[in-house]
Amino acid sequence: MAVVTALEAQTWLIDKIAHRLGVSQSEVSPEVYFDELDLDSTEALILAGEMESWLGFELNTTALWYHPTVKDLAAYVAGECAERATSA
Repeated sequence: MAVVTALEAQTWLIDKIAHRLGVSQSEVSPEVYFDELDLDSTEALILAGEMESWLGFELNTTALWYHPTVKDLAAYVAGECAERATSA
């Protein structure tokens, strides 16, 4: 499994969110809360599922709740990737 950095995760998230919202990537701030981005709970679950497919492991079901911005979630994902790589 490849280790994903926080920057890579952030870029991936911004790309996916911008695509879902039909806006440019520059319009998605990494520090804005997910609920302020007009993503409903269904879209958030779909996004989490796509991220799990990309990462190759399941995210904690509360990941988006406890890490409510792109920046926070990206840092969490990077930490999880690093932890999994060292324990493998």
